[in-house]
Amino acid sequence: MSKPSSSEDIVAQKYDRCLADLLVKSGVGFSVGVVASVILFRRRAWPIALTTGFGAGAAYADCDRSFNPARIAGVRVLNSTQAPPPESK
Repeated sequence: MSKPSSSEDIVAQKYDRCLADLLVKSGVGFSVGVVASVILFRRRAWPIALTTGFGAGAAYADCDRSFNPARIAGVRVLNSTQAPPPESK
């Protein structure tokens, strides 16, 4: 039987996941920007900044959704008094 996690551990795991997601998505955006800058835009700097920002923004949105599940489209958070009765089989 596993020991229940404390709320501090859960928040720490979410922050760790958010930081890792930020590094990965910003890194991918940076890489795409470098390739686009060299191949398409004659070594300009703006494609690198733009795609890195897109990656960081996507990571921010994912992190926001993990900390606030009410922001997920189509999801409704119910109080325990509003919860529907369990279905019987």
